[in-house]
Amino acid sequence: MKKLLLATAIAALSVSAANAAPTLYGKAFLAADYVNAEFEGPGYNYDEDTIEINSHASRIGIKGSEAMTANTDAIYQLEYGTSIDGDRDGFTNRDTYLGVVNKQFGEFRVGKNQSTLDRINNVVTADSGYWDNLGRNKLENGAVEALNMADSNRIKSSIIWTAPKYDGLPLEISAMYNSDDQNRNDNSGFGVAAMFDQGTGFTAGVAYDKDQNILGDIIRGTATVDLGKFMAAPVTLGALYQVADFDYSRDTKKEKGLIVSAAMPLTNFARPASIYAQYNKTDNLDGWNNADSDQIVVGGKYFFKDNMIMHAYAGVNNAENVKAAYKSGEDSLGRNEYTVIDGDADIFVIGTGLEYKF
Repeated sequence: MKKLLLATAIAALSVSAANAAPTLYGKAFLAADYVNAEFEGPGYNYDEDTIEINSHASRIGIKGSEAMTANTDAIYQLEYGTSIDGDRDGFTNRDTYLGVVNKQFGEFRVGKNQSTLDRINNVVTADSGYWDNLGRNKLENGAVEALNMADSNRIKSSIIWTAPKYDGLPLEISAMYNSDDQNRNDNSGFGVAAMFDQGTGFTAGVAYDKDQNILGDIIRGTATVDLGKFMAAPVTLGALYQVADFDYSRDTKKEKGLIVSAAMPLTNFARPASIYAQYNKTDNLDGWNNADSDQIVVGGKYFFKDNMIMHAYAGVNNAENVKAAYKSGEDSLGRNEYTVIDGDADIFVIGTGLEYKF
């Protein structure tokens, strides 16, 4: 009897220790990118034609959970981005939170969280390497305000709730709130999202947020269909439509964005592989009238192992009447002065890289 009690106690301690131990994870992604970028505007022209060594979304983190009660676990994550090519020193916060998950009430995360808008990013296929830039982008010299539609960001001082799964209801529902120290206009923000997926090859999502990713409103709808579930065509098609209404002091137009995508696995390789294509169209970028862009990206992935992925991609973005700021001088105190102008941007990039996850 004593031996049985001792064995039970040891097993219980082992489970407790396993729950308490954090998991170390991360990824290193280095790529060689040929970049040809041009910007032309009144009084300022910029031309870049070079091969860059870039670190794309490399990161390291720890995460874990531990039981609080029979139905509730404490959860945590500390994730930091780093530039392993050495272009930038130090680490930057990514998703960092402390929270709880309960079988009846769902999951709560408090900290810096990706917004609920990201919960329905199920159609984006160009999500790796240089072209993982659905939102804003910067040229090496001269910051361009926007080359694509507004996208999800990580929201500081936020709490995000994910509803528990209910039997027979193929929905993931989430809601988010951030305190007023997040936004420049001292307003708190909120967001909601719902994702429908019953495992039949069709998914659909809708999301709305206010004063989180922009000062204003964003509403987004998405849908995907896996044709392989219905016919002999192993292609997954996706579409995203979004309207952003910026609440700035200046007169703005509603930014309207569209994405269509296609992804297909390849079966004639020794290891899993896939190819994809994605087209982005955005009107009234950042709320500026007649500031428009078109972008198309094609690429492929080859999995040497599940955690070792070779990427290859090529894409072009053409934007008209976009805002850019360039250094035009210094004031009497030696501080940089910038001039904002309208102009046209053209970017062509072809690249390849290796991603290693651990």
